[in-house]
Amino acid sequence: MSDGDNGQQAPGTTHFGFEEVPLEKKAGRVREVFDSVAGRYDLMNDVMSGGLHRMWKRFTLARTLLRPGQSALDVAGGTGDLAAGLARQAGTGGRVVLSDINGEMLQRGRDRLLDRGLVRGLGFVQADAQNLPFPDRSFDCVTIGFGLRNVTDKSAALASMWRVLKPGGQLLVLEFSHPVLPGLAPLYDIYSFKMLPAMGKLIAGDEASYRYLAESIRRHPDQPTLLSMMEEAGFEQCRYHNLSGGIVALHRGFRL
Repeated sequence: MSDGDNGQQAPGTTHFGFEEVPLEKKAGRVREVFDSVAGRYDLMNDVMSGGLHRMWKRFTLARTLLRPGQSALDVAGGTGDLAAGLARQAGTGGRVVLSDINGEMLQRGRDRLLDRGLVRGLGFVQADAQNLPFPDRSFDCVTIGFGLRNVTDKSAALASMWRVLKPGGQLLVLEFSHPVLPGLAPLYDIYSFKMLPAMGKLIAGDEASYRYLAESIRRHPDQPTLLSMMEEAGFEQCRYHNLSGGIVALHRGFRL
């Protein structure tokens, strides 16, 4: 398997799920998806994963190596689950920035963190992962959870995240991936292409967005391919951890 955006496609186009679209149109199409689902995003995460997304995020946070007083950036942070954990790790003397390209998602993340009393020491920036608006070597840790597959140019996003990391800093990419457990793939296909859209229609009133979700997962690079992309972006000591039989993987790499 390979990076879906580097497969067979016409010049100047990329994949939006299984659809081929002009490069300049993908970001807008993705924005429409998240504008549509923002109000039910957290509920749908719980329903779709059976609550497992919380375990995957805890696993990620347990490997940040972030210490009190340090700085962290959560890219494509949505409604702020990882940012909340990073804020607790960095403490009152640290700095955590939640960024997302989608203004509606970013506002919901800010509201959630405010309700939890976690806004102190947190910044909120609407930003494109491909061109992060921060100085070089700004953060000790960068995370991106379930966001990389929606980026038009994944290699550019990885390079941008490498640029804003301090030497010794770590990137953690938590993302849906490709099942490795024997017999799991066909069952996962049934779940993804039959049940996910049906749940999206029933709970969020949006079948199409959750069909895109399933398709975007299939277009995302598999574990070894994403590892190679991270190394090409300059990351070292790269590794990945398969979670839930490879349905999700956590990739890690350092800027040394």
